[in-house]
Amino acid sequence: MSNPAYRRLFIAQVSALLGTGMATVALGLLAHDLAGASAGEILGAALSIKMVAYIAVAPFASAIAARLPRKTLLVSLDVVRAGVAITLPFVGAAWQVYALMAGLYTASAAFTPAFQAMIPDLLEDEGEYTKALSLSRLAADLESVASPVLAALLLAFISYNNLFLGTALGFALSAAFVIRAVLPRASGAAPLPFMRRLTGGVRLFALTPRLRGLLAVGLATAAGGAMVFVNTVVLVQSSFGLSQQATAWALAAFGVGSMTAALALPKVLERVTDRTAMIAGAAVMTGVLLLGAFAATTYAILIGLWIVMGFGYSLTITPAGRALRRSSTGADRPSLFAAQFALSHACWLIAYPVAGLVSAEADPRAAFLVLAALCAVGVVLALVVWPKYDPANLAHAHDELDADHPHLAEGDRPHSRSRWHAHPVVIDDEHPRWPDRDDK
Repeated sequence: MSNPAYRRLFIAQVSALLGTGMATVALGLLAHDLAGASAGEILGAALSIKMVAYIAVAPFASAIAARLPRKTLLVSLDVVRAGVAITLPFVGAAWQVYALMAGLYTASAAFTPAFQAMIPDLLEDEGEYTKALSLSRLAADLESVASPVLAALLLAFISYNNLFLGTALGFALSAAFVIRAVLPRASGAAPLPFMRRLTGGVRLFALTPRLRGLLAVGLATAAGGAMVFVNTVVLVQSSFGLSQQATAWALAAFGVGSMTAALALPKVLERVTDRTAMIAGAAVMTGVLLLGAFAATTYAILIGLWIVMGFGYSLTITPAGRALRRSSTGADRPSLFAAQFALSHACWLIAYPVAGLVSAEADPRAAFLVLAALCAVGVVLALVVWPKYDPANLAHAHDELDADHPHLAEGDRPHSRSRWHAHPVVIDDEHPRWPDRDDK
């Protein structure tokens, strides 16, 4: 990537995610120490706290952050996260896990949407932005590949509690690279009213068909991902009786599949739509969950299932930024990314407790089946609410406008009728609802 500011931000993202990935492995091992075969229940609860923090904090943080310097905000949040991580090695009870995770996830809920919404302002070219999305997906997969591999190697020499120190170092490096980056200025226009910044993103989701489909795919993503992140430690260490290192390698297998899809997607998305790629990925995850209920009887089979699951997972996640960019203006983009962050994690708030409680109260096979059903619901909803017909330039009429209204001069004029034109549609003052199809 030729943009120097994006390079520094990408390195900052990689640094933070490497540390976060090691913390994820360590958290699973800590939960197993505290609860044994019921570790899934503790992990499910801790990750549910994460989802509550993300859902409650992200929209308010985005609305408030519109008036704050971007660099100061991002660096401050990295410092907070590093401070929390330093205290994690001293955790000795479940309630302490929950309290510290609440602090860490609250800071992340403010950091992540602000970071994501800034990238489209930095990379205005669609091709460059698509590559950046794939790079970001690859960086995120470091949580599932490089971090578990590094954790597996380190666990041969140190206690898992010391892995949390790697998390603190990752956040510290992230802050250092953000400081060095030249960040894009926020729009020079007057900030939108607070309530519009707070609720505008949710309104866009409610009124934009492709965003409703994106949310449905998010439900499927959460169902498949929750099975991996919550129950891998239970399957590997309790069901198969294997080591902590084996848990880390199983999580790495999931990441290998995800990285494979992320590398292929820039070329794939030149040939297929975002809708096709994302729904296909959700269908793959549904199939893996169904198969896992009956076939996940050995460690080797689980590794194969997790590789395929990771592939489907990346297909559902990576193109999402493109759909969000198409559906917003620069002024609305921060609130839309915050809304997507909150709403997608609402799906995880459903999936995480299901994954943990069903596994703890019944067994992992039952969790596979229940989560497969939840994943299938997401696939069906996406097919229904996300129209297959979703052109870049949507022809539509403005019967409410005068024939000489300036807005009608924008875009192309595909019909001889005076109040018709075609352009990329975003819900705004001129388009308070999604236009009817142009062939009606």
